[in-house]
This record gives sequence, C-alpha cells and structure tokens, in this order.
Amino acid sequence: MKLEEYVDLSNKQINLFEKYKELLIEWNEKINLTAITEEDEIVLKHFIDSLSIAKYVDKNCKLIDIGTGAGFPGIPIKIFYEDLEVTLLDSLNKRVTFLKDVIGKLELKKIDAIHSRAEECACNAIYREKYDIAVARAVSNLSTLLEYLMPYVKVGGKCICMKGPNINEELNLSKNALRELGGEIEMIENFKLPDSNLERNIIIIKKVKNTDRRYPRKAGIPAKKPL
Repeated sequence: MKLEEYVDLSNKQINLFEKYKELLIEWNEKINLTAITEEDEIVLKHFIDSLSIAKYVDKNCKLIDIGTGAGFPGIPIKIFYEDLEVTLLDSLNKRVTFLKDVIGKLELKKIDAIHSRAEECACNAIYREKYDIAVARAVSNLSTLLEYLMPYVKVGGKCICMKGPNINEELNLSKNALRELGGEIEMIENFKLPDSNLERNIIIIKKVKNTDRRYPRKAGIPAKKPL
C-alpha cells in the first residue's frame, strides 16, 4: 500500500513518511511503540488514519497532540502541513525519546515532544488555553478525553477526538463534561478507512467558554471518575 496513492503528497513528504516508518519499525524492536508492525498496516492504520483529520486543521495553527504515543496523529499532520506548530505530549519518557529522535532525523521544525501527564501539563500557564486545536486518537472514553483536551484550547478553538465505531453511548455520557468544560459538539464525521471495513468517527468540539481552573482534576481522577 503506497500512501501517495491515497493522499496528495510531494516527493519530500513521501520520503519523510518512509523515513518515519523505518524509524518506527526499528525502534519498535527495542521498545513497545505499536502492535501494528506490517508496513501496509502502518500506512493504513497510522498514516492514513492520522491524515483523516487534515481537512479540519488550519495549516498555520498551533496544535497539541495529547497521549501521542508513537506520534499519531501529530507527526503525520506536521509532515502534511510544514508550517503547523505542534506539541506532542506523552506520559512515557521512552516514547518521548523516540519522538525526539524522529523529529531530529526528519529535520522537522516548530515541533516539540514533552514528557508529562495531560492533567499536570494543563495546569502550566505556558500550555493552558494556548492552542487552536487539541487532538487525541483512541486515548480514552470521551468524557475523560474532554477533561484532558479542553484545558489546552483557546476559546474559539477546537478539540478533535478520533474514535473508533460505536460512539453513541460515549456521546450520551459526555453531555455533562461538555457543559462543565466549555465545549459544544460542532460535527461528527463517520467514515471507513480506504480499502477496508475499519470504521472511524471524528468528533469536532468547539470551545465556547474558558475552562474552569478546577479542571483537569488531579492525575488519574478523570479516568477513574469521568465528569
């Protein structure tokens, strides 16, 4: 599976994705980054899936990727939009070491990887309500995810939540979290990844008011006791 057959890319971008894939496979032999190791599956389930949100991202905006793991969707979006300012956040230091290696070897600019829990970093004035977009892919249930994401987003900005199938129950249970954290659902896109039966949902949430300083709660509480 060739990425450029599904996404319009320059030769430079094709080479960057190829190098990223090589680094992912190489590092995955040393540390557990992903269960997806077959090359075609990396292209489909990591690269194409990550780029599915590109149309909702302003190419000149400031974006934070929460719980980025091996860099998804943050690094593919950064390769796609060179001028994007990106922060990658992950709670596991060895993954952050990998991300910094990718950033260095791909010579990416205006992108950084931070080792921190989402709940703790959001209390830092450097990061709180400083982003146009906060994004996360398959991190946790929607109510918990909103408590991770919303504190980072400016009023008028948006959260992009990348989810799998069967989101109706999550949507119903997230109403209180949306109200508490200052968000409104703007749209939901349901689709399947190309040449597959893999169903995805993208939930776009607009931030309509400042998030109360009580949120996020202390590390671990949003997951144990969703709003």
